Amino acid sequence: MNKNALKMKSKTNWKKIDAKRDKDIDYSDIPEQGGDFFKKAVLKMPQKKTIITIRIENDVLEWFKSQGRGYQTRIGALLRAYKEAHSRTSHHRA
Repeated sequence: MNKNALKMKSKTNWKKIDAKRDKDIDYSDIPEQGGDFFKKAVLKMPQKKTIITIRIENDVLEWFKSQGRGYQTRIGALLRAYKEAHSRTSHHRA
């Protein structure tokens, strides 16, 4: 976790949230999840990540960073999508 993230002040109005009663919360945009949902649910644990050093052009890295927090996760997701797309088309390349 980023050390600065722990120092940032929350913008959430916690007093307002704490004062809200359950019956006053609008759940209309959340669909009911019946027993069938949980029968089909699959728990996916995150894969282990490895810390590496990689050279990326400055403009590419700055673009990912400009998209906000989680840029490393987005880069990883893009690399995974590339890997999966190429794993389907050819198993081994020289």
